[in-house]
Amino acid sequence: SDRLATVDRLLPHIRRFVRVRQALADAGALRETLAGLLDNTAVGVVQLDWRGRIVEANERAAAHFRNGVGLTDLGGFAGARRPADNARIGRMLARALPGHGAPVAGSMTVARPPGLPPLTLHVCPVPARRTAFGLHRVAALLLIVDPAAVRVEPEAVAAALDLTRAESRVAAALAEGMSVRDIAAASGRAESTVRWTVKRIHAKLGISRQANLVRTVLSAAGAASPWPRNAEGASPRR
Repeated sequence: SDRLATVDRLLPHIRRFVRVRQALADAGALRETLAGLLDNTAVGVVQLDWRGRIVEANERAAAHFRNGVGLTDLGGFAGARRPADNARIGRMLARALPGHGAPVAGSMTVARPPGLPPLTLHVCPVPARRTAFGLHRVAALLLIVDPAAVRVEPEAVAAALDLTRAESRVAAALAEGMSVRDIAAASGRAESTVRWTVKRIHAKLGISRQANLVRTVLSAAGAASPWPRNAEGASPRR
């Protein structure tokens, strides 16, 4: 009976693991580094069905919904506390879900109380196909990036994606949730220069949308381990 009770407690976690892994596989994005994303508490991963309803969420995403600081769970749908942000989430998800033309990826930020940086959301459509394990069909993958918890190393991005030092710094900053304006202000460069760098990165990687760029950077950087670091300066690993 004790063993059966243990299995019962584990089943929800096993189902969540399998469903999220299947969603990444359907998106053509299942690699070792992206699989590690599911175990990394710094990045939230949410599966959405064709209506935008939450199918499953990893622990980090569930925590964002529970605390209600910025994001919230509106009857099974991802939403925001601020009405303006909530409306933008609705529009972004509508474009990423089937039924309104070809689904497209999107990115946006969600405001939080003073003292906390805004959350960055990236939605990626999942190609419609038959899934394994008899799961509900997942139509989109929503990534929640908290700049206060995520650190992407430009050196790792440069090495993995064959980018220049300047390009890798811009790519890492975008993955951490900074906007073009933020990057320009922090680096002392013109916004037009930063935008030109972003376009050059897109051309090198063969992508056209920031959501895809961020997903690629997070994958290449090993899912961006959270602080703190160990004595040698390397991110701690599980």
